[in-house]
Amino acid sequence: MNKRILLIVGGGIAAYKCLELVRRARDKGIAVRCVMSEAAQQFVTPLSFASLSGDTVYTDLFSLNEESEIGHIRLSREADLIVVAPATADLMAKLANGMADSLAGAVLLATDKPVLMAPAMNPRMWAHPATRRNATQLAADGVHFVGPNSGEMAESNEAGEGRMAEPAEILAAIEGLLSGDKPLAGKRMIVTSGPTHEPIDPVRYLANRSSGKQGHAIAAAAAAAGAEVTLVSGPVSIADPAGVHVIHVETAREMLAAVEECLPADIAVCAAAVADWRPDSEGAQKMKKDGDKAAPGLTLVENPDILLTLARHHTLRPTLVVGFAAETETVIDHAKAKLARKGCDLIVANDVSHETGIMGGDRNRVHLVSSQGVESWDDMDKAAVAARLVSRISELLSTSHKSD
Repeated sequence: MNKRILLIVGGGIAAYKCLELVRRARDKGIAVRCVMSEAAQQFVTPLSFASLSGDTVYTDLFSLNEESEIGHIRLSREADLIVVAPATADLMAKLANGMADSLAGAVLLATDKPVLMAPAMNPRMWAHPATRRNATQLAADGVHFVGPNSGEMAESNEAGEGRMAEPAEILAAIEGLLSGDKPLAGKRMIVTSGPTHEPIDPVRYLANRSSGKQGHAIAAAAAAAGAEVTLVSGPVSIADPAGVHVIHVETAREMLAAVEECLPADIAVCAAAVADWRPDSEGAQKMKKDGDKAAPGLTLVENPDILLTLARHHTLRPTLVVGFAAETETVIDHAKAKLARKGCDLIVANDVSHETGIMGGDRNRVHLVSSQGVESWDDMDKAAVAARLVSRISELLSTSHKSD
């Protein structure tokens, strides 16, 4: 590729994964030069990065050898892209607030090149309002993000969103930025994600086990591909993806109204697990048990069909409408039937039986069902599924335009 990146390694346990990132990047013909924060050197040695990169590793803002030639300026300009991985909460905060009290900070402030951050931190740190503000500010300043992912953390009994993206995901983002490839640039995209909650009374509701992880990952991947993304999210416990406009809703009717408000759009991906039914009325007060009386009955009515509404919209149908089919049996047959019934262009089908661990989990195995046939993918993490799906969407849009 004949490109160079400057990798700024932050002080987190995920720093060890960056050794693989360096190796993978060099295998792709990308030269790598490394800057290590003082904290990063507590996890991995500069010698390890020097050996794999085949270049000097820089650690000191006040190095007499380097700073006699204004080294931080030179480092910031000689790369085609600056990558921060792991991007700790501290590094994000310093760049968001313009601090340059370290070599990493000085390089980031002095650069005129694009910056890609791969956040990695404890889930509570990632969800903290200060970190979310910093991420929003950095995205507004033009910083690109990949991850974080969800899963088990290094700390015992800690899990959630905050794991650094895997080296393969970071490398894919690097290649996209280096090539200038933004296949969805100029496209408007709507993504629905998470469950809906249909109230029974002020306390209880009907819902499902959707975590929103796959839908949120798709929104993030689409934004990375250059799309202007609006994510309409039901109630979830994960953080909003950076660089994406998010509308929070609770019920299916609220989700439909939000989606219709976002039209027109070029692409719609309906990944939300919308409740099919809702109670015909919501109790004004909490329903109480009353001695030996029978449990109250619930009369259910059908919720609006968001996917069907979009796919069969008479005036504002998106060019590409993608639906999801979460099934527990005869997955592909049900997905084919759904494709025909809804009138969408693509169905992403998966088996969400309890034993698969997909519903609420971090991995997925999907089948892409279209009028041309079925494409089955191997098991992979949800971020990788999202990146691959966005790539397929880009290809389908390109094919559609060529045939127009």
